[in-house]
Amino acid sequence: MAGKREKPEEIVSKLRQVEILQGQGATIAEAVRQIGVTQQTFYRWRKLYGGMQRSQLARLKELEKENQRLRRTVSDLTLDKLILTEAVKGNF
Repeated sequence: MAGKREKPEEIVSKLRQVEILQGQGATIAEAVRQIGVTQQTFYRWRKLYGGMQRSQLARLKELEKENQRLRRTVSDLTLDKLILTEAVKGNF
């Protein structure tokens, strides 16, 4: 059964909650259980979003959108180039 996917903002806040709980003396296992995820998920989130703040998260989203747009542009131009090369060769 698939679980729900948290938004990056929620992930950052949950990571912060774990930090707070650890500061209060809870172990990682207890803190992770309290936020309702597995340890594996916690470590994956920490790898991706560890130490990030909300402003940095917004910037990351902007960069990902721009990167996606640029990749699409490059692929379109590459396709155009291939079509033109075939047309120049005379292979219709």
